[in-house]
Amino acid sequence: MAIVRMDPVNVRVRAAWLDGSPREITWGDVRLPVTRLTAVRREISAFRAAVGPRTYFEVETPGVKLALCYTHRSRRWTVNGVDEEVGPA
Repeated sequence: MAIVRMDPVNVRVRAAWLDGSPREITWGDVRLPVTRLTAVRREISAFRAAVGPRTYFEVETPGVKLALCYTHRSRRWTVNGVDEEVGPA
């Protein structure tokens, strides 16, 4: 199993107030609660100043694992990868 990279898709994300970790993802009309945060990668100095830093989150939701990206400068959440074969937790 591996997350398949795809073209970024804009989504709405509800995040925790204190640490900014995703709690719920709204993709079109579908709401997906985040059941588990599996990885976090902060890319602070990997981009030029105009692009700004971003943070990647790998999260599990019921039935699907997602790679989320938060771009700090534009304050946008995107889905950059999907893995539909998530086993029971």
